[in-house]
Amino acid sequence: MKPQPTLLNLSLLSTLALLAGCASPSCQKSLSPLAPPPPTQAVQAAMTPAQALAELRAGNARFVAGQPLVRHLPQEVTATASGQYPFAVVLSCLDSRQPVEMVFDQGIGDLFSARVAGNVLNDDILGSLEFACKASGAKLIAVIGHSNCGAIKGAVDNVELGNLTGLLGKIKPAVDTVPDAVQPRTSKNYAFVDQVSAANVRLVEQAIRERSPILREMLDQGQIALVGGMYDLKTGQVQFFDK
Repeated sequence: MKPQPTLLNLSLLSTLALLAGCASPSCQKSLSPLAPPPPTQAVQAAMTPAQALAELRAGNARFVAGQPLVRHLPQEVTATASGQYPFAVVLSCLDSRQPVEMVFDQGIGDLFSARVAGNVLNDDILGSLEFACKASGAKLIAVIGHSNCGAIKGAVDNVELGNLTGLLGKIKPAVDTVPDAVQPRTSKNYAFVDQVSAANVRLVEQAIRERSPILREMLDQGQIALVGGMYDLKTGQVQFFDK
């Protein structure tokens, strides 16, 4: 009786068959390149804030195009076990459809990620941003909201639910910045919701600078940069705000 092929063997055979059928130069060019190893301390120190933002833009373009870099995650785990030197910190929403490492096509050790519903700011998040930049050397803070955000909808509709009530209260100032002419001012108006979400990002950016003397000094000295943006749930694209 012949032994039955295992799932591992079938996977290996499929991979070999794929590679065998991709021997032509034109086919090989279409294969995604290997990702660089996680940043070292020297690489992080040499990177400028502008280069950090450029890498986020490039990574998101790869994500949207469906051409992420090829990663060997176990190697990245090993490479970062004794230390980490991320080049940026991203403050984003809790939403499961906005995983920042995937959205920006980054691997283990590339990004600090602070996630909370509505990408709101509190003392703990602010302290985390200070740790990421002042203590750990990240060169960029990116505040990324997203379209059709549930937390924004909750703030717009004045939802009250346990501890969530206080969180949504942090978003209310953004609702007031959207002109009264935008109607109806409910969660059913997706354009209004997205305007509030964008306004919330800008207010969080402003609060970061105002509430953290540490980060404000680093920003003023050009040691780090601060940028806001919106992630589109339908396209996967991040639109960064123009300064």
